[in-house]
Amino acid sequence: MPKSSNQNTLFGLPVIVAALGYFVDIYDLLLFGIVRVPSLKDLGLSEQDVSAVGASIINWQMGGLLLGGIIWGVLGDKRGRLSVLFGSIITYSIANVLCGFIQDTSFLPATELYKYLRFIAGIGLAGELGAGITLVSEILPKELRAIGTSLVAGIGLLGAVVAYFTVEIFGDWRIAYFVGGGLGFGLLLLRVGVIESGMFTEVSSQKHVAKGDFLSFFTNWDRFVRYMKCIGIGLPTWFVIGILATFSNEFGKALGITEPIKPGLAIMWCYVGLAGGDLASGFISHYFHSRKKAVALLMAFSGVFSIVYLFAGVQSSTMLYTLCLLMGFGIGYWAMFVTIGAEQFGTNLRATAATTVPNMVRGMVILMTTLFAGFKTGSLDVFGWFSLTVPQLGVIGAGTLVGILSYALGFYSTLTVPETHGKDLDFVEI
Repeated sequence: MPKSSNQNTLFGLPVIVAALGYFVDIYDLLLFGIVRVPSLKDLGLSEQDVSAVGASIINWQMGGLLLGGIIWGVLGDKRGRLSVLFGSIITYSIANVLCGFIQDTSFLPATELYKYLRFIAGIGLAGELGAGITLVSEILPKELRAIGTSLVAGIGLLGAVVAYFTVEIFGDWRIAYFVGGGLGFGLLLLRVGVIESGMFTEVSSQKHVAKGDFLSFFTNWDRFVRYMKCIGIGLPTWFVIGILATFSNEFGKALGITEPIKPGLAIMWCYVGLAGGDLASGFISHYFHSRKKAVALLMAFSGVFSIVYLFAGVQSSTMLYTLCLLMGFGIGYWAMFVTIGAEQFGTNLRATAATTVPNMVRGMVILMTTLFAGFKTGSLDVFGWFSLTVPQLGVIGAGTLVGILSYALGFYSTLTVPETHGKDLDFVEI
Protein backbone atom coordinates (compact mmCIF):
# COMPACT_ATOMS: atom_id res chain seq x y z
CA MET A 1 0.00 0.00 0.00
CA PRO A 2 1.47 3.39 -0.87
CA LYS A 3 2.57 5.65 1.91
CA SER A 4 2.65 9.40 2.07
CA SER A 5 6.22 10.45 1.24
CA ASN A 6 6.27 13.10 3.95
CA GLN A 7 5.18 10.64 6.64
CA ASN A 8 7.53 7.65 6.23
CA THR A 9 10.71 9.55 7.11
CA LEU A 10 12.53 9.99 10.43
CA PHE A 11 11.14 13.49 10.83
CA GLY A 12 7.74 12.83 9.29
CA LEU A 13 4.52 13.67 11.13
CA PRO A 14 3.98 10.17 12.65
CA VAL A 15 7.42 10.22 14.35
CA ILE A 16 6.98 13.81 15.56
CA VAL A 17 3.48 13.21 16.90
CA ALA A 18 4.46 9.89 18.51
CA ALA A 19 7.41 11.59 20.22
CA LEU A 20 5.27 14.47 21.50
CA GLY A 21 2.59 12.00 22.59
CA TYR A 22 5.11 10.02 24.59
CA PHE A 23 6.43 13.31 26.01
CA VAL A 24 2.99 14.09 27.45
CA ASP A 25 2.55 10.44 28.49
CA ILE A 26 5.78 10.47 30.51
CA TYR A 27 4.94 13.86 32.02
CA ASP A 28 1.67 12.47 33.37
CA LEU A 29 3.02 9.00 34.21
CA LEU A 30 5.85 10.33 36.38
CA LEU A 31 4.00 13.29 37.84
CA PHE A 32 2.65 11.43 40.85
CA GLY A 33 6.13 10.12 41.68
CA ILE A 34 7.38 13.71 41.61
CA VAL A 35 4.53 15.22 43.67
CA ARG A 36 3.97 12.14 45.86
CA VAL A 37 5.45 13.63 49.02
CA PRO A 38 4.20 17.25 48.79
CA SER A 39 0.72 16.31 47.58
CA LEU A 40 0.13 13.72 50.29
CA LYS A 41 1.52 15.99 53.00
CA ASP A 42 -0.77 18.74 51.72
CA LEU A 43 -3.66 16.30 52.13
CA GLY A 44 -2.73 15.91 55.82
CA LEU A 45 -0.69 12.69 55.90
CA SER A 46 2.24 12.06 58.25
CA GLU A 47 5.68 11.12 56.90
CA GLN A 48 5.07 7.44 57.71
CA ASP A 49 1.66 7.49 56.04
CA VAL A 50 3.12 9.23 52.98
CA SER A 51 5.35 6.21 52.35
CA ALA A 52 2.60 3.61 52.79
CA VAL A 53 -0.21 5.49 51.03
CA GLY A 54 2.15 6.68 48.30
CA ALA A 55 3.18 3.10 47.52
CA SER A 56 -0.49 2.12 47.44
CA ILE A 57 -1.38 4.89 44.98
CA ILE A 58 1.57 3.92 42.76
CA ASN A 59 0.26 0.35 42.78
CA TRP A 60 -3.21 1.55 41.75
CA GLN A 61 -1.74 3.56 38.90
CA MET A 62 0.37 0.59 37.78
CA GLY A 63 -2.69 -1.64 38.02
CA GLY A 64 -4.47 0.75 35.68
CA LEU A 65 -1.53 0.52 33.28
CA LEU A 66 -1.75 -3.27 33.39
CA LEU A 67 -5.47 -3.29 32.57
CA GLY A 68 -5.19 -0.43 30.08
CA GLY A 69 -2.38 -2.18 28.23
CA ILE A 70 -4.69 -5.07 27.42
CA ILE A 71 -7.65 -2.84 26.50
CA TRP A 72 -5.72 -0.49 24.21
CA GLY A 73 -3.58 -3.25 22.75
CA VAL A 74 -6.62 -5.23 21.64
CA LEU A 75 -8.30 -2.08 20.30
CA GLY A 76 -5.11 -1.15 18.43
CA ASP A 77 -5.20 -4.39 16.45
CA LYS A 78 -8.97 -4.42 16.01
CA ARG A 79 -9.75 -0.73 15.42
CA GLY A 80 -6.40 0.73 14.37
CA ARG A 81 -3.34 2.39 15.86
CA LEU A 82 -4.77 5.91 15.57
CA SER A 83 -7.94 5.07 17.52
CA VAL A 84 -5.76 4.19 20.50
CA LEU A 85 -3.69 7.35 20.20
CA PHE A 86 -6.87 9.44 20.40
CA GLY A 87 -8.76 7.44 23.02
CA SER A 88 -5.89 6.99 25.46
CA ILE A 89 -4.91 10.65 25.58
CA ILE A 90 -8.49 11.79 26.19
CA THR A 91 -8.77 9.34 29.10
CA TYR A 92 -5.58 10.29 30.94
CA SER A 93 -5.93 14.02 30.25
CA ILE A 94 -9.37 14.12 31.90
CA ALA A 95 -8.08 12.08 34.86
CA ASN A 96 -5.10 14.39 35.35
CA VAL A 97 -7.23 17.53 35.35
CA LEU A 98 -9.46 15.94 38.00
CA CYS A 99 -6.39 15.08 40.11
CA GLY A 100 -5.82 18.81 40.45
CA PHE A 101 -9.16 19.14 42.26
CA ILE A 102 -8.65 16.31 44.78
CA GLN A 103 -9.97 16.95 48.27
CA ASP A 104 -12.00 15.16 50.94
CA THR A 105 -15.61 14.60 49.92
CA SER A 106 -18.72 13.41 51.72
CA PHE A 107 -18.47 10.00 50.06
CA LEU A 108 -14.71 9.45 49.72
CA PRO A 109 -11.60 10.65 51.58
CA ALA A 110 -9.09 12.45 49.39
CA THR A 111 -6.53 9.62 49.41
CA GLU A 112 -9.09 7.08 48.18
CA LEU A 113 -10.19 9.43 45.41
CA TYR A 114 -6.52 9.90 44.54
CA LYS A 115 -6.12 6.12 44.09
CA TYR A 116 -9.10 5.81 41.78
CA LEU A 117 -8.13 8.79 39.63
CA ARG A 118 -4.56 7.52 39.25
CA PHE A 119 -6.01 4.13 38.30
CA ILE A 120 -8.08 5.76 35.54
CA ALA A 121 -5.07 7.83 34.47
CA GLY A 122 -3.03 4.60 34.35
CA ILE A 123 -5.58 3.01 32.02
CA GLY A 124 -5.27 5.97 29.66
CA LEU A 125 -1.48 6.19 29.88
CA ALA A 126 -1.15 2.54 28.92
CA GLY A 127 -2.01 3.09 25.26
CA GLU A 128 0.35 5.86 24.22
CA LEU A 129 3.77 4.23 23.84
CA GLY A 130 2.74 0.89 22.34
CA ALA A 131 0.47 2.42 19.71
CA GLY A 132 3.06 5.06 18.83
CA ILE A 133 5.94 2.57 18.53
CA THR A 134 3.76 0.19 16.48
CA LEU A 135 2.71 2.96 14.09
CA VAL A 136 6.29 4.23 13.65
CA SER A 137 7.68 0.69 13.24
CA GLU A 138 5.18 -0.11 10.48
CA ILE A 139 5.49 3.21 8.63
CA LEU A 140 9.30 3.60 8.63
CA PRO A 141 11.60 1.50 6.41
CA LYS A 142 13.17 -1.38 8.38
CA GLU A 143 16.65 0.16 8.26
CA LEU A 144 15.32 3.26 10.08
CA ARG A 145 13.06 1.54 12.63
CA ALA A 146 15.53 1.42 15.53
CA ILE A 147 16.59 5.05 15.10
CA GLY A 148 12.98 6.20 14.65
CA THR A 149 11.68 4.49 17.78
CA SER A 150 14.72 5.75 19.72
CA LEU A 151 13.91 9.30 18.67
CA VAL A 152 10.31 8.81 19.85
CA ALA A 153 11.41 7.58 23.27
CA GLY A 154 14.41 9.87 23.68
CA ILE A 155 12.37 13.01 23.03
CA GLY A 156 9.35 11.68 24.88
CA LEU A 157 11.24 10.84 28.06
CA LEU A 158 12.16 14.50 28.51
CA GLY A 159 8.55 14.88 29.68
CA ALA A 160 9.81 13.85 33.12
CA VAL A 161 12.17 16.82 33.18
CA VAL A 162 9.37 19.22 32.24
CA ALA A 163 7.13 17.65 34.90
CA TYR A 164 9.75 18.25 37.59
CA PHE A 165 10.39 21.86 36.62
CA THR A 166 6.66 22.54 36.28
CA VAL A 167 6.29 21.57 39.94
CA GLU A 168 9.36 23.60 40.94
CA ILE A 169 8.36 26.72 39.00
CA PHE A 170 4.71 26.84 40.03
CA GLY A 171 5.31 25.37 43.48
CA ASP A 172 1.85 23.81 43.41
CA TRP A 173 1.24 20.15 42.62
CA ARG A 174 -2.34 20.88 41.58
CA ILE A 175 -1.22 23.26 38.82
CA ALA A 176 1.19 20.57 37.58
CA TYR A 177 -1.78 18.24 37.04
CA PHE A 178 -3.71 20.99 35.20
CA VAL A 179 -0.72 21.59 32.91
CA GLY A 180 -0.50 17.87 32.14
CA GLY A 181 -4.16 17.72 31.19
CA GLY A 182 -3.85 20.82 29.06
CA LEU A 183 -0.84 19.42 27.17
CA GLY A 184 -2.84 16.30 26.42
CA PHE A 185 -5.79 18.14 24.95
CA GLY A 186 -3.45 20.31 22.90
CA LEU A 187 -1.78 17.22 21.46
CA LEU A 188 -5.10 15.98 20.07
CA LEU A 189 -5.02 18.76 17.47
CA LEU A 190 -1.66 17.55 16.10
CA ARG A 191 -2.94 14.02 15.59
CA VAL A 192 -5.55 14.95 13.02
CA GLY A 193 -3.09 14.83 10.11
CA VAL A 194 -1.48 11.46 10.93
CA ILE A 195 -2.24 8.58 8.57
CA GLU A 196 -3.00 5.01 9.64
CA SER A 197 -0.41 2.25 9.21
CA GLY A 198 -0.60 0.70 5.74
CA MET A 199 0.17 -2.75 7.18
CA PHE A 200 -2.78 -2.51 9.56
CA THR A 201 -5.10 -1.25 6.80
CA GLU A 202 -4.16 -4.20 4.62
CA VAL A 203 -4.62 -6.78 7.39
CA SER A 204 -7.89 -5.22 8.58
CA SER A 205 -9.48 -6.18 5.25
CA GLN A 206 -8.55 -9.84 5.78
CA LYS A 207 -11.63 -11.05 7.66
CA HIS A 208 -10.24 -14.56 8.21
CA VAL A 209 -7.28 -13.28 10.27
CA ALA A 210 -7.90 -13.03 14.03
CA LYS A 211 -6.87 -9.58 15.27
CA GLY A 212 -6.04 -8.38 18.77
CA ASP A 213 -6.59 -11.76 20.43
CA PHE A 214 -4.75 -11.24 23.72
CA LEU A 215 -5.35 -14.83 24.85
CA SER A 216 -3.47 -16.11 21.79
CA PHE A 217 -0.23 -15.23 23.61
CA PHE A 218 -1.09 -18.03 26.03
CA THR A 219 -2.42 -20.70 23.66
CA ASN A 220 0.77 -21.29 21.68
CA TRP A 221 3.96 -22.28 23.54
CA ASP A 222 6.41 -20.54 21.20
CA ARG A 223 4.35 -17.34 21.21
CA PHE A 224 3.99 -17.50 25.01
CA VAL A 225 7.75 -17.87 25.54
CA ARG A 226 8.51 -14.96 23.22
CA TYR A 227 5.91 -12.83 25.00
CA MET A 228 7.23 -13.60 28.51
CA LYS A 229 10.82 -12.94 27.44
CA CYS A 230 9.80 -9.56 26.04
CA ILE A 231 8.37 -8.70 29.47
CA GLY A 232 11.47 -10.02 31.24
CA ILE A 233 13.76 -7.73 29.25
CA GLY A 234 12.08 -4.64 30.69
CA LEU A 235 12.14 -5.55 34.40
CA PRO A 236 15.44 -3.79 35.30
CA THR A 237 14.10 -0.50 33.88
CA TRP A 238 11.31 -0.27 36.42
CA PHE A 239 13.46 -1.60 39.24
CA VAL A 240 15.63 1.49 38.77
CA ILE A 241 12.68 3.89 38.34
CA GLY A 242 10.10 2.31 40.65
CA ILE A 243 12.41 1.34 43.52
CA LEU A 244 15.81 3.07 43.46
CA ALA A 245 14.61 6.47 42.21
CA THR A 246 11.06 6.62 43.62
CA PHE A 247 12.18 5.61 47.12
CA SER A 248 15.52 7.43 46.93
CA ASN A 249 14.63 9.40 50.07
CA GLU A 250 14.55 6.13 52.02
CA PHE A 251 17.77 4.88 50.44
CA GLY A 252 19.39 8.23 51.25
CA LYS A 253 18.58 7.84 54.95
CA ALA A 254 19.74 4.21 54.95
CA LEU A 255 23.04 5.24 53.37
CA GLY A 256 23.52 7.91 56.02
CA ILE A 257 23.20 10.91 53.73
CA THR A 258 22.43 13.89 55.96
CA GLU A 259 20.92 16.08 53.25
CA PRO A 260 17.24 15.40 52.47
CA ILE A 261 16.82 13.54 49.17
CA LYS A 262 14.02 14.65 46.85
CA PRO A 263 12.50 11.64 45.06
CA GLY A 264 11.13 13.97 42.37
CA LEU A 265 14.65 15.23 41.59
CA ALA A 266 16.02 11.67 41.58
CA ILE A 267 13.32 10.64 39.11
CA MET A 268 14.05 13.66 36.93
CA TRP A 269 17.78 12.88 36.72
CA CYS A 270 16.98 9.25 36.05
CA TYR A 271 14.83 10.28 33.09
CA VAL A 272 17.43 12.72 31.77
CA GLY A 273 19.79 9.74 31.59
CA LEU A 274 17.05 7.54 30.18
CA ALA A 275 16.40 10.00 27.35
CA GLY A 276 20.08 10.00 26.46
CA GLY A 277 20.29 6.22 26.62
CA ASP A 278 17.22 5.83 24.45
CA LEU A 279 18.64 8.14 21.80
CA ALA A 280 21.90 6.18 21.89
CA SER A 281 20.28 2.72 21.84
CA GLY A 282 18.98 3.04 18.29
CA PHE A 283 22.41 3.97 16.96
CA ILE A 284 24.08 1.20 19.01
CA SER A 285 21.62 -1.33 17.58
CA HIS A 286 22.22 0.04 14.09
CA TYR A 287 26.01 -0.21 14.55
CA PHE A 288 25.98 -3.80 15.86
CA HIS A 289 23.11 -4.87 13.58
CA SER A 290 21.56 -6.35 16.71
CA ARG A 291 18.80 -5.39 19.11
CA LYS A 292 20.03 -7.90 21.70
CA LYS A 293 23.61 -6.61 21.86
CA ALA A 294 22.42 -3.03 22.33
CA VAL A 295 20.05 -4.04 25.15
CA ALA A 296 22.58 -6.31 26.90
CA LEU A 297 25.27 -3.61 26.82
CA LEU A 298 23.02 -0.94 28.31
CA MET A 299 21.51 -3.34 30.86
CA ALA A 300 25.00 -4.26 32.08
CA PHE A 301 25.84 -0.54 32.35
CA SER A 302 22.79 0.09 34.54
CA GLY A 303 23.51 -3.02 36.63
CA VAL A 304 27.02 -1.83 37.49
CA PHE A 305 25.79 1.56 38.70
CA SER A 306 22.89 -0.03 40.60
CA ILE A 307 25.53 -1.93 42.60
CA VAL A 308 27.46 1.28 43.17
CA TYR A 309 24.23 3.00 44.32
CA LEU A 310 23.53 0.28 46.89
CA PHE A 311 27.00 -0.68 48.14
CA ALA A 312 29.62 2.00 47.39
CA GLY A 313 28.82 4.02 50.50
CA VAL A 314 27.35 7.09 48.78
CA GLN A 315 27.64 10.02 51.17
CA SER A 316 26.17 13.00 49.35
CA SER A 317 22.97 13.91 47.56
CA THR A 318 25.00 15.06 44.54
CA MET A 319 26.52 11.61 44.12
CA LEU A 320 23.14 9.91 44.56
CA TYR A 321 21.55 12.10 41.86
CA THR A 322 24.57 11.46 39.61
CA LEU A 323 24.08 7.72 40.02
CA CYS A 324 20.39 8.14 39.12
CA LEU A 325 21.54 9.87 35.92
CA LEU A 326 23.97 7.02 35.10
CA MET A 327 21.49 4.25 35.95
CA GLY A 328 18.95 6.09 33.84
CA PHE A 329 21.28 6.08 30.85
CA GLY A 330 21.72 2.33 31.29
CA ILE A 331 17.99 1.60 31.29
CA GLY A 332 17.73 3.73 28.16
CA TYR A 333 17.13 0.56 26.19
CA TRP A 334 13.41 1.12 26.92
CA ALA A 335 12.59 2.10 23.33
CA MET A 336 14.61 -0.84 22.01
CA PHE A 337 12.79 -3.18 24.39
CA VAL A 338 9.36 -1.98 23.17
CA THR A 339 10.57 -2.20 19.57
CA ILE A 340 11.63 -5.81 20.16
CA GLY A 341 8.14 -6.51 21.49
CA ALA A 342 6.59 -5.01 18.37
CA GLU A 343 8.92 -6.87 16.02
CA GLN A 344 8.40 -10.29 17.61
CA PHE A 345 4.78 -10.60 16.50
CA GLY A 346 2.67 -10.34 13.34
CA THR A 347 0.64 -7.33 12.28
CA ASN A 348 -2.58 -8.82 13.68
CA LEU A 349 -1.06 -8.97 17.20
CA ARG A 350 1.62 -6.27 17.01
CA ALA A 351 -0.25 -3.44 18.75
CA THR A 352 -1.47 -5.86 21.42
CA ALA A 353 2.10 -7.00 22.08
CA ALA A 354 3.73 -3.57 21.89
CA THR A 355 1.09 -2.07 24.20
CA THR A 356 0.73 -4.86 26.76
CA VAL A 357 4.43 -5.75 27.11
CA PRO A 358 5.64 -2.38 28.53
CA ASN A 359 2.54 -2.15 30.72
CA MET A 360 3.05 -5.66 32.04
CA VAL A 361 6.51 -4.47 33.08
CA ARG A 362 5.04 -1.36 34.68
CA GLY A 363 2.48 -3.59 36.38
CA MET A 364 5.33 -5.64 37.85
CA VAL A 365 6.12 -2.59 39.97
CA ILE A 366 3.23 -3.71 42.18
CA LEU A 367 5.13 -6.91 42.91
CA MET A 368 8.43 -5.05 43.26
CA THR A 369 7.08 -2.51 45.76
CA THR A 370 5.31 -5.30 47.68
CA LEU A 371 8.53 -7.31 47.96
CA PHE A 372 10.54 -4.19 48.79
CA ALA A 373 8.15 -3.11 51.56
CA GLY A 374 7.80 -6.65 52.92
CA PHE A 375 11.48 -7.50 53.20
CA LYS A 376 12.27 -3.99 54.40
CA THR A 377 10.02 -4.41 57.45
CA GLY A 378 9.92 -8.21 57.82
CA SER A 379 6.19 -8.44 57.16
CA LEU A 380 5.11 -9.23 53.59
CA ASP A 381 1.58 -8.01 52.90
CA VAL A 382 0.16 -10.16 50.08
CA PHE A 383 -2.18 -7.68 48.36
CA GLY A 384 -4.11 -7.09 51.58
CA TRP A 385 -5.26 -10.72 51.81
CA PHE A 386 -2.80 -11.94 54.43
CA SER A 387 0.68 -11.23 55.80
CA LEU A 388 3.77 -13.41 55.89
CA THR A 389 6.72 -13.10 58.24
CA VAL A 390 9.91 -12.82 56.17
CA PRO A 391 13.52 -11.89 56.98
CA GLN A 392 13.84 -8.20 57.81
CA LEU A 393 16.52 -6.98 55.40
CA GLY A 394 16.16 -3.24 55.78
CA VAL A 395 16.05 -0.75 52.91
CA ILE A 396 19.37 -1.74 51.28
CA GLY A 397 18.83 -5.48 51.63
CA ALA A 398 15.26 -5.37 50.32
CA GLY A 399 16.33 -3.24 47.37
CA THR A 400 19.16 -5.65 46.60
CA LEU A 401 16.82 -8.65 46.63
CA VAL A 402 14.41 -7.04 44.18
CA GLY A 403 17.33 -5.95 42.02
CA ILE A 404 18.85 -9.44 41.81
CA LEU A 405 15.52 -10.91 40.68
CA SER A 406 14.96 -8.14 38.12
CA TYR A 407 18.40 -8.28 36.52
CA ALA A 408 18.57 -12.09 36.50
CA LEU A 409 15.31 -12.30 34.55
CA GLY A 410 16.32 -9.34 32.39
CA PHE A 411 19.63 -10.82 31.24
CA TYR A 412 18.20 -14.29 30.67
CA SER A 413 15.37 -12.91 28.55
CA THR A 414 17.66 -10.65 26.53
CA LEU A 415 20.16 -13.38 25.71
CA THR A 416 17.55 -15.95 24.68
CA VAL A 417 14.88 -13.93 22.83
CA PRO A 418 14.99 -14.17 18.99
CA GLU A 419 16.95 -11.40 17.23
CA THR A 420 14.72 -9.03 15.23
CA HIS A 421 17.15 -6.53 13.68
CA GLY A 422 16.18 -5.97 10.04
CA LYS A 423 13.14 -8.27 10.29
CA ASP A 424 10.36 -7.77 7.74
CA LEU A 425 7.21 -6.88 9.71
CA ASP A 426 4.70 -7.58 6.93
CA PHE A 427 3.43 -10.92 8.31
CA VAL A 428 0.61 -12.23 10.50
CA GLU A 429 0.40 -14.65 13.43
CA ILE A 430 -1.63 -17.77 12.64
